Amino acid sequence: MTMALVTGAPGWLGTTLVGELVGAGRRVRCLTLPGADVTPLRGAETVTGDVTDPSSLGRLFAEGRGATVFHCAGIIHPTRGTRQLFAVNVQGTKDLLAAARQAGVRRFVHVSSNSPLGCNRRPTDVFDESAPYHPYMKYGRSKMLAELAVREAGGDLETVIIRPPWFYGPNQPARQSLFFTMIRTGKVPLVGDGENRRSMAYVDNICQGLRLAEQVPAAKGQIYWIADRRPYSMNEIITTIEEVMDRDFGVIPARKRVRLPGLASEAALAVDRVMQAAGLYHPKIHVLSEMNRTIACSVARAERELGYDPKIELREGMRRSMTWMRERGLTW
Repeated sequence: MTMALVTGAPGWLGTTLVGELVGAGRRVRCLTLPGADVTPLRGAETVTGDVTDPSSLGRLFAEGRGATVFHCAGIIHPTRGTRQLFAVNVQGTKDLLAAARQAGVRRFVHVSSNSPLGCNRRPTDVFDESAPYHPYMKYGRSKMLAELAVREAGGDLETVIIRPPWFYGPNQPARQSLFFTMIRTGKVPLVGDGENRRSMAYVDNICQGLRLAEQVPAAKGQIYWIADRRPYSMNEIITTIEEVMDRDFGVIPARKRVRLPGLASEAALAVDRVMQAAGLYHPKIHVLSEMNRTIACSVARAERELGYDPKIELREGMRRSMTWMRERGLTW
């Protein structure tokens, strides 16, 4: 089996992917940031480095001829201003592509996002792979530029881009755990009527898409949306989580919402634009700015061309996520 080289571990998606690859008997090497806790990456080799430091990438690509790169690393919520988005998501991707080509890597599978496409123009719309770029704020622009760099890589390096939307599932970061807490305590904000739809992607479904993107020869040079089979309304997302808390864990949620008019997201969007124009970033303002919008995609092409078959939907995925939290002594 070819070696798998993974960036973005021990992050949310990277950790899950590494577990699947190691479980399948693959040799896996991960690029991990200095000081990262590599305990979750059992069975994988780890090398210390950073996609923003090209000189550190050589250790990742040693013996890398014919390997597959799964580029899961990226930054969504920068801590050092919006320039960090472009340093990590754009230049980091370009440097990784250059190192991969030099090492003789066979295939480069790049994890993108819904943000290069922005939000659906109408509530009933869904994105497919033919939708034009319309990036949402600077994060969306950084991921668009990263996609363009991957598409232009050319040469003997085979590239595939996948676009997963909102992640959920085990190995989640603190911001997702906070979302559960807000729902349990009745402090979750609901902007507008809650019928705007969001495509979501359970992490195991994404990993299935990543592995198919590596394995299917015809995926070379293509882009695929990878998500759960259907989008969910915000009302359905919140109600489902409440039901799982109650029926599966005996935790009675408040079943309340902090209801905000659609104007709240519009105001947040205006503030977000001004801040990002100045190079500043505030995660709560950014998240609020898109909470009344529909961001929905179709996975039909991935089903047709890759054989993608997402097994886990919202209720089971949320149950597994909460089980993972309970097993680690985390509360919501």
